[in-house]
Amino acid sequence: MNEPDGKATEDSGYLLSWLWRKYLHRHKWLLIASSVLMAIEGSTLGLVAWMMEPMFDQAFAPGNQSALWAVGLIFAGIFFMRAVTSIGHKVMMTTASQRASADLRMDLLGRLMFQDNAFHQTHPPGYLIQRTQSDVQAINGVWQSFITGAGRDFISLIALLAVAINVDWRWTVVACIGTPLLILPSVVAQRFVRRRAREARDLGAKIATLLDEIFHGIVPTKLNLLEKYQATKFRNWTSRLVRAEVRATAGSSSIAAMVDITAGIGFFCVLLYGGGEIVAGEKTVGQFMSFFTALGMMFEPLRRLAGLSGRWQVAAAAIERLKELVEAEPTIQSPTSPKPAPKGVPQITFDDVHLSYGDVKVLDGASFVAEAGKTTAIVGASGAGKSTIFNVLTRLVDPQSGSSVVGGAKTDSLSLHDLRALFSVVSQEAMLFDDTVRENIVLDKENVTDKQLNEILKAAHVADFLPKLANGLDTEVGPRGTNLSGGQRQRVVIARALLRDTPILLLDEATSALDTRSETVVQAALDELSSGRTTLVIAHRLSTVREADKIVVMDKGKVVDQGTHDDLLARGGIYAELYQLQFNTKGETAEARALRPVANLAAEPTSAPKSLITRLLGRFGVRH
Repeated sequence: MNEPDGKATEDSGYLLSWLWRKYLHRHKWLLIASSVLMAIEGSTLGLVAWMMEPMFDQAFAPGNQSALWAVGLIFAGIFFMRAVTSIGHKVMMTTASQRASADLRMDLLGRLMFQDNAFHQTHPPGYLIQRTQSDVQAINGVWQSFITGAGRDFISLIALLAVAINVDWRWTVVACIGTPLLILPSVVAQRFVRRRAREARDLGAKIATLLDEIFHGIVPTKLNLLEKYQATKFRNWTSRLVRAEVRATAGSSSIAAMVDITAGIGFFCVLLYGGGEIVAGEKTVGQFMSFFTALGMMFEPLRRLAGLSGRWQVAAAAIERLKELVEAEPTIQSPTSPKPAPKGVPQITFDDVHLSYGDVKVLDGASFVAEAGKTTAIVGASGAGKSTIFNVLTRLVDPQSGSSVVGGAKTDSLSLHDLRALFSVVSQEAMLFDDTVRENIVLDKENVTDKQLNEILKAAHVADFLPKLANGLDTEVGPRGTNLSGGQRQRVVIARALLRDTPILLLDEATSALDTRSETVVQAALDELSSGRTTLVIAHRLSTVREADKIVVMDKGKVVDQGTHDDLLARGGIYAELYQLQFNTKGETAEARALRPVANLAAEPTSAPKSLITRLLGRFGVRH
């Protein structure tokens, strides 16, 4: 919600109503029970003020010892009751608020994880972390102040006001003469606090995003000597956050300060007006003390309530952001009446698929068939649309026209759960969680036997390096798997995919970041994984796709050619050009290229860079 500041009062009521309907009503019985205790605690201040009159007029003035004992015991009982009810309602209210905050966090995380790629491209991780953690904490902090203090203070205010009116309603009117002076400044201050709080929330999200980028990119930061640059950037954002927080606190404090000014005016007027009646004998000292005590106690809860008004504006800014995220509907959703998932190993068909991001065409009528149980490679220059094929197939993004079909069913006719359960993905970035090797392989799978796990570890070549790890399968892999090498991480991901045992395998540059030795091991594991599955492979290194059953060549979002490795080389075209660039085979006949030993292909990509280095060295008169 981004309503104008002029609607701050409407917004507050609406946001509180939303918070109650969505989360707090689940704990209504706790809230009701604690509210009763809160009412009792709040009324005790009124009882204390009310007892001032009999203490002065019936005990002190006449020197009545028995009355003094009675008044003393009543005071002790009042404070004992206040202590017990205070503990009870605070524990109950805190339990309700913490549970409601936990519900909000879990609901928010669930909603965010189901959002599509377009959402996450415009909402960076740091922003979402700030919303899930800091904003919810801000709400919880203020809400605890509300439920453990605001209700009690409001009831205290009513009780004390009743005592003051009971003593003399005219004195009460005189004491409140300065109250109208609060209204306009308070409204202005609340608007100011809400604006500054919004600014602070947004700056906090930007800082969280910056920190996420720094710590996840700590290696390139060090290698590019960017420590000072990043520190300066962080310092600038933090300075702006400090200014915003200080201004918000100043605005919030000014609301409470206005109550002090009003209290001073009220006390002054009552002393002048009421003091004259005491001197004239029209009122007793006990009545004045009862009224004065009620008045003195009344302004303290009023002051706290006024300060809470400012803090609520801070919480409201956080609730606005959270409400937007909780109620944001994913643009990609399961159909209302999904078809059953296809059985067996399916064929994949792309039929005239068009996809654009704004004015940029990513797929321009892409069409091809990946036959069931076979390996289909997708090659092309960067930006040709290869990875988008995977995104469309798994419905991370939906095309504007055309269709993708899996096992005879259009992908948008299946539930998202059933569709994505058909795929295992192994990509260049082997994503591991900060947990043990075992947990990274098993994840949510239940009842995995030791025999089954050992077979998978062997097939994925994870068993080859397990003896070198300190705790074997129970070794912590570190954040994003940083305690393992690139090849080891890939093999863990392959083991995970083997355990999932899905009919379709998607390989996205799965070996491009590995050295030759690791690539050989990982490629052997991938061969084991792809057996009996429909496999789609994205690769820049053509040595990894030579043996594919079909190679689909893409250029500028279009499928421009397809066939086997030998067929594509014989026809010439983009694939042959890519092959020449990688392997420096210009001038060779098709027959000579076809006879090149497969085993040498892994080493061949280095020939082009070597010749380039030789030419560069030659320009400087250096023989190589």
